[in-house]
Amino acid sequence: MLPTIYFHTFGCRLNQGETSVLEGLFKAEGFPIASQKEHAQIFVINTCTVTAKGDLDTRKLIHQIIRINSQAQIALIGCQSQTQKNELFTHPNIRWVVGNAHKMELVNIIKKSLNNQAPMLIVDNIPKHAFTIPVTEHSRKHTRANIKIQDGCNYFCSYCEVPYARGRSRSRLFDNIMEEAKQLAQNGYKEIILTGVNTGTYSYENKNLLDVIKALSTIPGIERIRISSIEPQTVDLKIFEFMAQNDKLCHHLHTPAQSCNDRILKAMNRVYTFKEFENFISLVIQMVPGIGIGTDIIVGFPGETDEEFEDTYVKLSKLPLSYIHVFSYSPRKLAKSKDLPNPIAPAIIKKRSQKILQLSLAKREHFFSSLLHQSIPVLFEQQKSGIWSGLTSQYVRVLVKSNDNLKNKIVPVHLEKIEGQNMIGRIF
Repeated sequence: MLPTIYFHTFGCRLNQGETSVLEGLFKAEGFPIASQKEHAQIFVINTCTVTAKGDLDTRKLIHQIIRINSQAQIALIGCQSQTQKNELFTHPNIRWVVGNAHKMELVNIIKKSLNNQAPMLIVDNIPKHAFTIPVTEHSRKHTRANIKIQDGCNYFCSYCEVPYARGRSRSRLFDNIMEEAKQLAQNGYKEIILTGVNTGTYSYENKNLLDVIKALSTIPGIERIRISSIEPQTVDLKIFEFMAQNDKLCHHLHTPAQSCNDRILKAMNRVYTFKEFENFISLVIQMVPGIGIGTDIIVGFPGETDEEFEDTYVKLSKLPLSYIHVFSYSPRKLAKSKDLPNPIAPAIIKKRSQKILQLSLAKREHFFSSLLHQSIPVLFEQQKSGIWSGLTSQYVRVLVKSNDNLKNKIVPVHLEKIEGQNMIGRIF
């Protein structure tokens, strides 16, 4: 009898997509998959190391698992395993530490070592060549599926460990992407989300991101294609020409600014000025009116003065954004910014973060107001106490009261009011 496996994912959509594939691979090999920690013997944690919080979350989960099952065997995979391989075996009950180069081989690693209790460390340098991913039955816990099309990054922003954790930029074989997309469509998924570390740099045999999008849009059953976070300097504006003409490509852009102050952008090793970022956003708005645009901002980068933070705040307030994700700066072991002088005090970082969060709430409400009293298609995901929840193309969460089964259906909804971070609608 094979042991029961429990999966937990920290971090980005890329990690979520990889975990979903791993679940399918374990299931295909006959491993039972647990939906609750209490029912598992082996625990797979797909880790994130973008911030110090990711490291802390992993430690907390390990101790939580051991309180539930003192005999638990834990596999740590992914980015922390790649960058912190020597530290991770100091945690209790760690049986496997597998880096990003081999984590998709985890089912074979575990299967071959079930009768060998020795801890296993499998962390190698990450190859630079194009890659494939096994096509499996994805978990049907969700109605939207992540497809990994790219991995790694060549930009080396000064605050970031990702190039060390994920390696250099490389792309997935085009036909392998299409194979997975067709399988997802056959399994009933209506929305797929294109993920990668630096999705806009996709390049394989003269095919780019737009070629992937166009090919996916022809697959029967796929009704929505969404691009996950994408770096502004990598985006081909032809993507927005296609978006304006084809409703299958979601009217949603998430592109990280990280700062709006040029000195801080340069210190971060970002490759654009604020004016260039602002012009890019203006062009997108002109090409796709009504598009939902989100961004990321890092607060508390070393040496960021009060004046520089206010410069970012004022410029952000003028950008036509629908939301802002705020990240508190934390030094990472392999990132160059850890050696910069004048670190910002945690209390100041917290105060600045709250100010940006309040701005984000105001931006969100303003964008929601522009959608009021319109009828907009919503892909419904789940229901709780008679209230269905789903997303619009613009990445707006909509709640609707209905006794019908709306799961995985795209239905026009009349948007009637705003309630916090959601919109309330009615189906005619």
